[in-house]
Amino acid sequence: MKRIGRIGLLGLVCLPLLLGACAGGAPGPLASVEIRQYEGQDLSSIYDFRENSIRGPQDVLLEDYRMEVTGLVERPLSLTYDQVLELDRYSKVVTLHCVEGWSVTILWEGVLIEDLLDLAGVQDDAVTVIFHAEDGYTSSLSLDFIGENDILLAYEMNEVELPSERGYPFQVVAESKWGYKWVKWVTEIELSADADYAGYWESRGFNDDGDISGSMFD
Repeated sequence: MKRIGRIGLLGLVCLPLLLGACAGGAPGPLASVEIRQYEGQDLSSIYDFRENSIRGPQDVLLEDYRMEVTGLVERPLSLTYDQVLELDRYSKVVTLHCVEGWSVTILWEGVLIEDLLDLAGVQDDAVTVIFHAEDGYTSSLSLDFIGENDILLAYEMNEVELPSERGYPFQVVAESKWGYKWVKWVTEIELSADADYAGYWESRGFNDDGDISGSMFD
């Protein structure tokens, strides 16, 4: 996993001696283009996904958005999108494996969930991290798993902003777990003492651990 330094935007400079004059006012930003290779590794496209969310893609308005960190914490948080992005930024290539039989390998960029939890101050009796989504979906990961595996809360994939259908503004990158653990449109991170918490699909018979090396079902 790589930590990414903050990169300033370079302004365009008018060259009147060469061009005569700059016309049309200040230039606008160019559209982002996804990368398909990273350090010699082929990447899937951000469009190589099947839409299988419980209520379809969610449109999250940033002016109303808050990332809540709740439950067994010393300092509950309510952060704007920009405040989350102020945390250190990391990237790594991780493959998502869906229980439907397809997979994608993507360069994910975002913040460490552990950094958010450190800001909130996790209480000693917390063992489970529950992720709540805009559409009502929930799933969970153990607190130990998050700490031991540098789990990301992603806001970019293949160097472009998460599309709304991929989970904008934030998606859990639950590496080595089945896709139902990769919660999209995250609005709340809840710390819990319930080691047996069952999320949306787990309560319908899917394995609570969600490890891709194990069974999909309990």
